[in-house]
Amino acid sequence: MTHPLLPIDAREAARVLVALREALSGGPAINPRTDDTVPADLPREVDTRVALVIETSGSTGHAKRVALSTSALLAGAQAADQALAGPGQWVLALPAHYVAGTNVLVRSIAAGTVPEILPSGHFDPLIFAATARRLPGPTRVDAPARYTSLVPAQLASLLDAAEGDPDVAGVLGLFDAVLVGGQATPLALLERARAAGVTVVRTYGSSETSGGCVYDGVPVGATRAEVVDSQLELTGPTLAEGYLGDLDLTAAAFVERDGARWYRTGDAGTVSAEGVVSVTGRLDDVVISGGEKVSLGVVERAVRELPGLGLAVVVRAPSERWGEVPVVVVARDGRTQGGMHGPDALDRVRVAVAETAGRAARPDRLVEVDVIPLLPSGKPDRVALTRLVQGDRLSPSGSGP
Repeated sequence: MTHPLLPIDAREAARVLVALREALSGGPAINPRTDDTVPADLPREVDTRVALVIETSGSTGHAKRVALSTSALLAGAQAADQALAGPGQWVLALPAHYVAGTNVLVRSIAAGTVPEILPSGHFDPLIFAATARRLPGPTRVDAPARYTSLVPAQLASLLDAAEGDPDVAGVLGLFDAVLVGGQATPLALLERARAAGVTVVRTYGSSETSGGCVYDGVPVGATRAEVVDSQLELTGPTLAEGYLGDLDLTAAAFVERDGARWYRTGDAGTVSAEGVVSVTGRLDDVVISGGEKVSLGVVERAVRELPGLGLAVVVRAPSERWGEVPVVVVARDGRTQGGMHGPDALDRVRVAVAETAGRAARPDRLVEVDVIPLLPSGKPDRVALTRLVQGDRLSPSGSGP
C-alpha cells in the first residue's frame, strides 16, 4: 500500500515540524527541501511505512533519497532518550532538511515538547544564546531536559563567542547534553568544550540509520555494530527502508546476515570486545601515495589535533611523482593564536602527521582559503575543496612521501 509524498519547504522549519508530526501519525510522508522546484523524478507516492524522505549526497556529490519509516524514526528518538537524560526540549540549530535537523523535530514530537528554532541562514552564536534562553530554566521543577545538536564548526563558534560574552558561556552550561556530529570532532575541541562546562556527546550515524545511533562510541538502543571485511556495519530498528528509485544501491548498502538486516556504512573502523566503536575513516577516502595506502580521514584527524588547525580539511590531489597526495585546506580566519604560522608551517604539519600516520601520509601542501565552503548540513564541501586544490597552482608543493 502507498500514500502521498509531499515536498515541504525546509527553510521554514516550523512547517516541517507540523508536517512531520502528521506524518508520524500516519499522514502523508514528507520530503523536506530547500529548492523551489520539485524534481520531476520525485515519486508522488511511497510505501505507507515511510514517513520521511531525506535527500543526501553526503560529501561525495552522489544524490540519494533515503526513505525512513515511522518506526525507525521513533526507535531513534527512544534510544536517544534512554542514552541521555530522558525526553526533553530541544534547540534546532541545524537545517531541517538534513537528518540531524529532522531528528531534533522527531525527538521533540516524541517527547511532547515544542523546539526552539533558530532563524534559517548563517549560524550566529548570539542568536543561538538568545534562542536557548527561551528554554525553561533548570530551577523549574517540571522543566524537561535541555538539548541541542551541532556540527563541530558551530560548537567552535560558540566557544569563541563564550570567551568574550558571559551570556553565551552561561547558556552552554544550561544544556543537559550538546550532541556534536556530522563529521569527526577534534579532540582539542572536545577538551575545550568540556573545560568550559559543556556536556558534549559525540554522535555517529547517517541518514540511513535515522541519524546518530552511536554515542561516544557506544551503540544506543538496540543498535549493534560489527566490522566485516574491514567495513563497519550497523543493525537495529533505526535502519532506513532503502533508497527511493534505486534498488541496486539499496541492495548494495543493506544486506541480510545472521537473521538481521545490516547497513554497510562505507566507513573503516573497529569494534572492541566491549562493543565500543571507533571510526578510522571512509573506505573510499584512501589514496595511493608513492605505492602506499593513505587514509585521508586518518591524516585529517592528525592535522586537526594541531594548534590552529582544528577545523582544517584534508582532501586528495594528483601528483606526477607520487600518484595522489593529501592536501590540507584551512580558512585564513580559522588560524588561532599559537597555531601553525609562517614559512615552516607545512614542515611542522608534515612532521606531526608522520609521527601519527606514517611518512607516506605527510601532506603535500597547505592551502589557505578565505572560508571553508560548507554543505547545507554544515559539513565541509569536500567536492568543492577537492576541485579547488586540484586546480591550485599558487601554493608551494611539499616533497611528497
